[in-house]
Amino acid sequence: MALAVCAAFLLALMLTPLARRVAFLIGAVDAPGGRKVHQQLMPRLGGLAIFGGFVLTVLAMAVFDSDYLRSEIMGMLVGGAIIVFVGILDDTRDLPAKVKLLGQVVAALSILPFGLSVDFVTNPFVGPDVVELGWLRAPITVLWIIGVTNAVNLIDGLDGLAAGIAAIASVTMAVVAWTQGQLLVASLALILAASAAGFLKHNFHPARIFMGDTGAMFLGFILACLSIMGLAKVATVISVFIPILIVGIPILDTGFAIFRRVQKGQPIFQADKDHLHHRLLALGFSHPQTVMIIYGINTVLGATAVFLTTVSTAQSVFILILLASLILVAADRVGILGRSPSAPEVAASRIGVDVEDESN
Repeated sequence: MALAVCAAFLLALMLTPLARRVAFLIGAVDAPGGRKVHQQLMPRLGGLAIFGGFVLTVLAMAVFDSDYLRSEIMGMLVGGAIIVFVGILDDTRDLPAKVKLLGQVVAALSILPFGLSVDFVTNPFVGPDVVELGWLRAPITVLWIIGVTNAVNLIDGLDGLAAGIAAIASVTMAVVAWTQGQLLVASLALILAASAAGFLKHNFHPARIFMGDTGAMFLGFILACLSIMGLAKVATVISVFIPILIVGIPILDTGFAIFRRVQKGQPIFQADKDHLHHRLLALGFSHPQTVMIIYGINTVLGATAVFLTTVSTAQSVFILILLASLILVAADRVGILGRSPSAPEVAASRIGVDVEDESN
């Protein structure tokens, strides 16, 4: 496993400069302007390096361990290849939202024949009893895959943000899967984390390349698949909430965006500048500070997910209620629920900002 993690990191690290050249060659570039933070033309095909690091490492592991040839893993790789193809088209041609969504649906449906699906859910209100989904397994699986895929894609707004969040989520998933005896899922999650980290070397501020929809959708897609392979197979009450906490920031940011736009009477797919990273920047934090703050929040959510696997159901419910309350209060104060922070809140949030950042 250690060799696999090192190989994935080095592959992504070495493939990223190649992806950068390919991006310029085929016109997969992102121009500044509008809601975008960057100020120059940027290549946005870095996701190819993440895809290459992950897939090549998994296929190499299959040579030594036949478990990596399991049907579910093959289905994940097939679906991942489809989502990358859709991402490349979007990064080069800016696909209409409906066409991109159709591609995501095709990718999600492609994993079903390989046995990769949410077959049951645990009833969190009654006890350890599970509810078999039957014919609902296909639509619920597709909705989960598409939801996480788009949530990670939506958070990709600052240098290093989506890659770092995905790496943190992957490591958290690996820890939880390990504690549940899902060693294969744990190894796959670590390979994904290493692939994201290898790309992050080129993507952290100031970035030399963006992952684009190719990378953001691939990371979200694989995270969703891994959660189905491992965490969704655990018949415990709290297992319903573990995957949501692990992919916490992307899911919360997406949920708050939908709430905010509905509250304002706007279409839910209409872009705005009230996402978490936009609000933190507006409060005066620098680009790297904003990214590190969000890293920290997702780490806390991930640590909570791990902790919940060690306590009783009653304790887990109490912790989740407390955490949800804190998140709602913090979201309101920052302004991502649609309310503009007051002047004292803005001033308080800027305490500790570097003098250099203040002058900028």
